[in-house]
Amino acid sequence: MNAACTDLEPALSSLAALADQRGLKLGLRAPRRLGIWSLQVAVARPLAANRAELLAEMKGWALPQPRGLQLDTLQVLPGSDSLVGPLIWAATMAWALEATPCRRARFLAIRDGDHQHRRLVRYFRQLGFTPIRELGAAPLDLPLRLLWGGSGLLMSGDCRETLRRCSRRLRR
Repeated sequence: MNAACTDLEPALSSLAALADQRGLKLGLRAPRRLGIWSLQVAVARPLAANRAELLAEMKGWALPQPRGLQLDTLQVLPGSDSLVGPLIWAATMAWALEATPCRRARFLAIRDGDHQHRRLVRYFRQLGFTPIRELGAAPLDLPLRLLWGGSGLLMSGDCRETLRRCSRRLRR
């Protein structure tokens, strides 16, 4: 395990406590097989009788290297508490910093339509991600398109910076 995060970079345990204070549950599964972590982070609202409403989910995988965090799914239920998005990002980055050697993360801003794509790129930029390259129809893009599941703008961000930005939003 790496050193715990600072006050500006909250630890995963303090993020779980914050979720509890807001009546939410933060869940994280990251089994490691053959040196690769499979990651699933979820934020849910507990309901009666051992049930919960899933509000957000992030999936990805991490390789045992500094640039190894690859995020391929982010879903946030429309109308969720404004805490949910920053919480799931902060938890993902805190986990990467605490439990892996990963210091950078990559995410594909998928190109489903021009308007939605612009919104995704703007959102990821606000989190500290910067463009790496466009994945399109070029033959050299095929392996990455198969890996990411489509075309779009591949973006990279520093895990600490994304955690700091999300922490500021969570403190508001």
